[in-house]
Amino acid sequence: MSSNFSFQHQARCSHTQARAGIFSTPHGLVETPRFMPVGTLANVKTVTPQQLKATGAQMVLANTYHLHLQPGEEIVEQAGGLHRFMGWDGPILTDSGGFQVFSLSEIRTIAEEGVTFRSPRDGQTIHFTPERSIQIQNALGADVIMAFDECPPYPASWDAVKAATDRTYRWLERCFAAHQRDDQALFPIVQGGVYPDLRHDAAKALAQVEAHGYAIGGVSVGEPAEMIEMIVKTTAPLLPANKPRYLMGVGTHREMVQAIAAGVDLFDCVIPTRLARHGNALVKGVRWNLKNNRFRKDFTPLDEQCPCYTCQTFTRAYLSHLLHAHEVLGATLISIHNITELVHFTQRIRAAILGDRFLEEFGHWLAEGSRE
Repeated sequence: MSSNFSFQHQARCSHTQARAGIFSTPHGLVETPRFMPVGTLANVKTVTPQQLKATGAQMVLANTYHLHLQPGEEIVEQAGGLHRFMGWDGPILTDSGGFQVFSLSEIRTIAEEGVTFRSPRDGQTIHFTPERSIQIQNALGADVIMAFDECPPYPASWDAVKAATDRTYRWLERCFAAHQRDDQALFPIVQGGVYPDLRHDAAKALAQVEAHGYAIGGVSVGEPAEMIEMIVKTTAPLLPANKPRYLMGVGTHREMVQAIAAGVDLFDCVIPTRLARHGNALVKGVRWNLKNNRFRKDFTPLDEQCPCYTCQTFTRAYLSHLLHAHEVLGATLISIHNITELVHFTQRIRAAILGDRFLEEFGHWLAEGSRE
């Protein structure tokens, strides 16, 4: 295993599986648990890298499939890799394109060799195999890369999910065989849908695979919230305790607290910037539509306790004005706040775990009925 990566365990909650740690990568440290903003096309929408750094974000995501389409991995590689290309000097993680196997189901076909997509841009055929996904990610140069997997939809039969889970494991072997860089950590992904037995078997199998970290995929694809909780509780404790555990595509307050209580360390979601582009702010876990009339003459900060640039500088009335005037700055300022909200939420959880106050301070999010 490469010495470029390590995971240092610092503390654990005395009543749950929640833990605090430090994930070391070639481009810096990630203090866990931690929320990671999503920058699909090598940018977190409407936010500059400098603004992103100020939110407290330490690690960001980019997407292999979309970067392959535009601008192409060759251009990113010629630019010196993703870090130089997008002006972000911290750790980066790239998804493998496996989620697009789920989200673009209408324009793709799956076979044992890999997946064939019809390009949404020009209709041309795009072939993604485990080997091709890894080759593209090697060229992009992120710190953490993901194995190419088949993410089954919800609902799906046990037989269909079993076939997808087995294929994901077979593809994993091909991913490791194709991986060429020891300065990139390759994370396997646990699939298994909403079936506890499939999740259990997949997690136990992947735990035998030597890797720098492990991911839980195939959640937040339409299943009820209580099923997400069940999946995470079933899966996370089975993964190696001395490596980071990453829950893919989850970023609400309650879901993150539930997952952290089960031993998960890393999260990502498009929620903060997507909500912002629609005029919605996250304030202490509650979504506010700033286009509502009640904010037009509200001259208080969005959240007086929030340290972000938006809350320290502007009022709710100004943000409402920007949205009604269709000014792009509105999306930028709300994105800055929303990202800060989620990053600092996980930072506060980390501090509570270090002080063994996790249940005392965040246990209410675990109670039935706590919803965003």
